[in-house]
Amino acid sequence: MTTDQEISMSVTETGATVWLTGLPSAGKTTIAYELAGRLRGDGHRVEVLDGDEIREFLSAGLGFSREDRHTNVQRIGFVAELLAANGVKALVPVIAPYADSRDAVRKRHRAEDTAYLEVHVATPVEVCSVRDVKGLYAKQAAGEISGLTGVDDPYEAPVSPDLRIESHRQTVQESAAALHALLTERGLA
Repeated sequence: MTTDQEISMSVTETGATVWLTGLPSAGKTTIAYELAGRLRGDGHRVEVLDGDEIREFLSAGLGFSREDRHTNVQRIGFVAELLAANGVKALVPVIAPYADSRDAVRKRHRAEDTAYLEVHVATPVEVCSVRDVKGLYAKQAAGEISGLTGVDDPYEAPVSPDLRIESHRQTVQESAAALHALLTERGLA
């Protein structure tokens, strides 16, 4: 005789990668963690692949050249696809400034038949520089750092993301709810 617990464990959950791209201090990570809490509350398996943590542990030694940024994005994309292919909702709040890098990750997911959603957290640089969560905009303005995405290094905004969130016009909860609604609409939540 099979128990309810055994039945629920045998059901395969559909995983997905949700890539939140945008400028530094746009709200990507905050939205990802809000969504993660909601998804976990609904019983989903979720991992947040925070860009700063990945840089420290998986991509240590990489700089911020275009080539190194591409390598970083591909590494994260590989891990996200692996998680998603195994039934995990992989939330990826990572700048990923170049369209070709994001496209390569999308193609990898498509080749593996793994769900992938691109979300543009479209917060203007003026708002991001006021938020300045990590002090990067202040350091760039003081000449302490260069190569800040969206200021003195390019950011190629997605042309047609699956969802565009204007985090400066809505609360974190509203942003996460919009993303949850998209996941539900696509049969992923």
